[in-house]
Amino acid sequence: MKIVSRNEELLRDALSRIPQSSSRTSLSSSNKLIRFEDISAAAFKIQCGVQKTPCMYSRLSKQYGMDIYLKKEFLQYTGSVKERGVLYLLTSLPQDQQRKGVIVASDSNFSMAVAYHASELRIPVFVIMSTSTSPARVKMCREYGAMVISYGTTAKDSQTHARRLAQENAYLYLEEEDSAVYLSGLGTVGLEVYEQVPKLDAVIFPAGGHCGLLAGSAAALKHLNPRISVIGVEPESFPVLQQSLKAGHPIEDQACSNHHFYGDVSGLCFGSNSLQLTGKLVDKVVAVREEDILISMLRLLEYERATVDAEGAIGLAALVAGKLPELKGKRVAIVICSGNLELHLLQQCIARALTLDNRVCRFSLVLSDSPGDISKLLEILAREEARVLDIKQEHTFVTSELFTVEVTCTVETRDKIHTAQLRNALLERYPTATWTER
Repeated sequence: MKIVSRNEELLRDALSRIPQSSSRTSLSSSNKLIRFEDISAAAFKIQCGVQKTPCMYSRLSKQYGMDIYLKKEFLQYTGSVKERGVLYLLTSLPQDQQRKGVIVASDSNFSMAVAYHASELRIPVFVIMSTSTSPARVKMCREYGAMVISYGTTAKDSQTHARRLAQENAYLYLEEEDSAVYLSGLGTVGLEVYEQVPKLDAVIFPAGGHCGLLAGSAAALKHLNPRISVIGVEPESFPVLQQSLKAGHPIEDQACSNHHFYGDVSGLCFGSNSLQLTGKLVDKVVAVREEDILISMLRLLEYERATVDAEGAIGLAALVAGKLPELKGKRVAIVICSGNLELHLLQQCIARALTLDNRVCRFSLVLSDSPGDISKLLEILAREEARVLDIKQEHTFVTSELFTVEVTCTVETRDKIHTAQLRNALLERYPTATWTER
């Protein structure tokens, strides 16, 4: 949590409410790592305010050759694990500051959690969002009970305005940071997973720049059983945690070009506390491709009826990509931490995932311009049990001979093997057919 001007003293008071060995006023003043006692205190304090989400055996286990348990943190009220850290942070504030209120400046899961839990605790809460924020996110934040103000065209504009309002009105400006309070709240996930799944071999978490969940939970799990492997997963196109660990300090100058897809997992490495915990306690950090994340989202939707975003699916993506072969035959828990995927993105992600999974394909061929030839093509597709999603005919812009038509079909198949069978059947009848590569 970052503080503006005089509010730094308020955070010091808040941190004094947890065991003194882990209290800290700011990143620059202390780098003490959180203790197991801090996480236990957080678990006790937030137990009535957040869900103890299920950690259930998954139908995906057989497919990947291991016992998989999914910790379904996307079932929290705001759809995100961030509620745990936020609730503990807010309840740790002195009453005087709770009366004055808090202010945040983003459309992240952190801000949504602050909006909801501050309202539930009757703390005045203000959220500054840029004018480019999705209307759905603005509406949701207002429904949680926050006063939402649209300001500026960029996130930086919103943050500057929020800091100014905090100084002028004595609000506490909150920004997701790796304070001991916040990490302790997130670390309660590790406690619950350990209680819910006996004889665990490994736990997989989302990583990236915002690695507070990974760091806090690792502190809990390694205290309870040092033999449990703790693994973090981040995007291959934005390996900020791996680079920060290699450099020995947070990397701050790297930008993610696809923030709308990756969400909070694409954030910059936000503190040395999380980085120290990760370097000391986490066994492995792997990176996965965007394609693997999309297929993971599809698997979770089909097998678990879970609609999750990239941050929620990235843990499973490590198994989809085959990055963790050492876990074959083991008992593994995966934290599905977020389910806040906007509707327009959901449609695009699933459509792309089906293509990547070789279950939607497209081909083009030239036929004579007569109803009989189209019927024969459809008969072949029906015989091969391919479902036609779309069919288009082009008469005008055809470079072949006169009285022909170019037909482009999009079809759905069962899997990669079925797609190959369909392709062979069509090439046997139409040798000049061309397939659109994914």
